[in-house]
Amino acid sequence: QVQFVESGGGLVQPGGSLRLSCAASRSIFGFGAMGWYRQAPEKQRDLVALITSAGSTNYADSVKGRFTISRDSAKNTVYLQMNSLKPEDTAVYYCRLASGGSWGQGTQVTVSS
Repeated sequence: QVQFVESGGGLVQPGGSLRLSCAASRSIFGFGAMGWYRQAPEKQRDLVALITSAGSTNYADSVKGRFTISRDSAKNTVYLQMNSLKPEDTAVYYCRLASGGSWGQGTQVTVSS
């Protein structure tokens, strides 16, 4: 089973940017789409962005135009570039295969002045 390790979170002011990384334990080529998810305190875990093996992307309405998902197959890594961050983006961010599997430990993103 492929394991994922998320990193790159932190504390940032509103309007700032962060880039999250999701490193896979082995090649994920051919495993299908990858997603970034987030879970705010006392809320359910929601899909934020999705990227297919072909490179097609989809985003939640709340992050469209601000977040960009990408993947580097050579590095077995998926990224989430987050710009124009808002306090409501505060959450723990996770990555996982869209088809399912285990969750990593996530990375905390806090947007606050």
